[in-house]
Amino acid sequence: MRAEALPEGYEKRVKRIGLVVRDWAPQLEILAQLSTGGFMSHCGWNSCLESITMGVPIAVWLMHLDQPKNTVLVTDILKVGVVVKQWAAHQEVVASSTIAKDVKGLMTSTEGEEMRKRVEELGCAT
Repeated sequence: MRAEALPEGYEKRVKRIGLVVRDWAPQLEILAQLSTGGFMSHCGWNSCLESITMGVPIAVWLMHLDQPKNTVLVTDILKVGVVVKQWAAHQEVVASSTIAKDVKGLMTSTEGEEMRKRVEELGCAT
């Protein structure tokens, strides 16, 4: 990510609470951290497998190709994720309030807790 793509002073403001990764990120290492409570993903097959294997529920942000079908598996069949951006709205801008609501639901709701339990069971089964 280019520095100019971030608001001025952003990295300094988040230095103690977050991390800006500008190049390739070690996704499996991040997913393996116990503090990782969810993973926002485009729902590509590799990302789905990695997240499920590591026992981390998915906040789905669909973009293209196989992702709509993978989303059905993750959200409707395995029930280990929530859709933040629907495929039918892939051309639209998602409001920050929608993102916040869905991520908060994944992290703090009863449904989110059930998703975490199911995905942890699936991760242990692999």
